[in-house]
This record gives sequence, C-alpha cells and structure tokens, in this order.
Amino acid sequence: MKLLIVDDSLVMRRIIGSAAALVGAECVDAGNGEQAFAKLQDDPSGFNLICLDWNMPVMSGLEFLKALRADARWIDIPVLMITTEGSRDSIIEALKNGATGYLTKPFNQQDLQSKMMDCLGLG
Repeated sequence: MKLLIVDDSLVMRRIIGSAAALVGAECVDAGNGEQAFAKLQDDPSGFNLICLDWNMPVMSGLEFLKALRADARWIDIPVLMITTEGSRDSIIEALKNGATGYLTKPFNQQDLQSKMMDCLGLG
C-alpha cells in the first residue's frame, strides 16, 4: 500500500506518515497540491490513498481535489481530507468535490488509522 501525504506542515506529514507506517503503508509526501501532482506524474498508478490538507500555499487542497477528480487517471484514488476546516459547509464541499473521507485536526492516531482503512474499503 502506498500513500501520498499532501500537507504544507512537515511535522504533520511526519505524524500522518508514522501512523500509516504502522499499518504497513509506504509514504510519499508533498508540501502542496502542485508538488503532489508532480509526484502523481512520477508514479501515475502507484498510490492507493491520498491524505490531503485543505489550507496550503500554491494550490489548496480543495483546488487539488477538484483537479484530481477532473483527471481520469486519478479519479478512483481515495482521498482523505485531514484539515482544521471543521465546519459542516467545508465537510460537505469536500465530499461534494470527491473526498472519500474527512478528518479534522487535531486527531489521534487510532482515528487516523481508522479513517485511512475506511477510505481504502478495509474498515
């Protein structure tokens, strides 16, 4: 299993990566949506799940999600939004635009792993 972790915070990428490693996942990370697309281009069929922050410079998580879902190559990759955007409207907007799951920060490791497994259809 291979995850793409997209978050502008290196600390957050490491936290998510550590939780993913405990369930046997290999992780690749990117600091924004633009970098994430470069990683997808390098390995177009290699990711099983994308963990995506909302608020990032260059390309926000929502912009990335919309562009991802508009590209047939990546339309089926599950996306778990992991963000401080916790309003009902934000959650609905992300899900309407193709997010598979949603987790608000702060979170605990068990909740993160559970959401990851749910998005992968293993929960």
